[in-house]
Amino acid sequence: MLPPAAYVADEVLAWERRHLFAGGWVAVGRADDLAAAGDRRAVTVGDDAVLLVRSTDGALRGFYNTCRHRGHELMACGAETVEQRSIHCPYHGWRYGLDGTLLSTPRFQAPGGFDRAEHGLVPVAVEEWRGWVMVNASGDAPPLDEFHRGLDERVAPYEPERLVVGATHHYELAANWKLIVENYHECFHCPNIHPELCRVSPPTSGENHVDHGGMWVGGWQELMPHAVTMSLDGSSDGIALRGLDETTLRHIDYLGPMPNLLVSLHPDYVMTHRLEPLAPGRTAVECQWLFDPEAVAADDFDPSFAVDFWDLTNRQDWAACESVQRGVSSRGFRRGPFAEDEDAVAQFVRHIATAYLGGGWAGGRDGSTDVARRAAPDRVAS
Repeated sequence: MLPPAAYVADEVLAWERRHLFAGGWVAVGRADDLAAAGDRRAVTVGDDAVLLVRSTDGALRGFYNTCRHRGHELMACGAETVEQRSIHCPYHGWRYGLDGTLLSTPRFQAPGGFDRAEHGLVPVAVEEWRGWVMVNASGDAPPLDEFHRGLDERVAPYEPERLVVGATHHYELAANWKLIVENYHECFHCPNIHPELCRVSPPTSGENHVDHGGMWVGGWQELMPHAVTMSLDGSSDGIALRGLDETTLRHIDYLGPMPNLLVSLHPDYVMTHRLEPLAPGRTAVECQWLFDPEAVAADDFDPSFAVDFWDLTNRQDWAACESVQRGVSSRGFRRGPFAEDEDAVAQFVRHIATAYLGGGWAGGRDGSTDVARRAAPDRVAS
């Protein structure tokens, strides 16, 4: 594990927000939520606020959520998605096009030499990946396909961009965001706290993905012979996803693209967890279940076979993560070794520790402060 400061210190989380979240590619939601021209939503990415806008040419654009006049937010973060043909600042009425260009400045007596073309909104890097919106607020992360090298080929057969959200749950945990990711990447704990899971998937099955060179961690596990998916009895009320071969129809792939998305690929649905750190010991989690559009369109569609199973499993995991948070907050906490079955957790910890020591995901850039260094293990590779 990382030293206690990585899980409990305000200054470490502040560093992570700037260098790991704003400095990486953060998942902020589904592209379908911004489908029509003029749709917009403001989101928090690290320590920045970003305005997402669907332009008239169909492109999804991002801008820093601040007016070029006197800095007022253009939209409140977390507000409901709205559709408008231009962007209005609610403070003094400056109006921008969906491409960020400044269109008008009502009642503004411009000083000499003022040029609207020089006062457009400041752009932010945005990509749509497999139906998710990914944002790099700092603008200096490696390209998305390089950052997540080797990931797309594992996700592509499931076509998550084609799937439809069938259910969404929101949780708030009294635990550091990294403890949630660490818990996700191992099933060493499953026999102790997940009896339902162990009845449909052998906890010691499968293997982890290695040597891909991307900023992600993951591995797969098998289904029990009687099970066709992860549900309380192993049965499915959904539709098997098209394009999957015999092998993937018998596997669950658990993938964690850095820093805040967990993607669980099932034969008949895709489940995601999207994490947002609120404090060193508090994290908001959005869990979504995506299904084949044909399944969702059916009059008798009922996602509870998947939702009930994973809501139960989530809550078992949340209790464990919160207990670990209390444990690492103790003055008596001492780090222990990883078991072989926890090698994916060790991979994740190495990624985080290397970023601490290198000043960010890319390494070698400014910002590798003493605050971050004291949160890294003594030996990054251990």
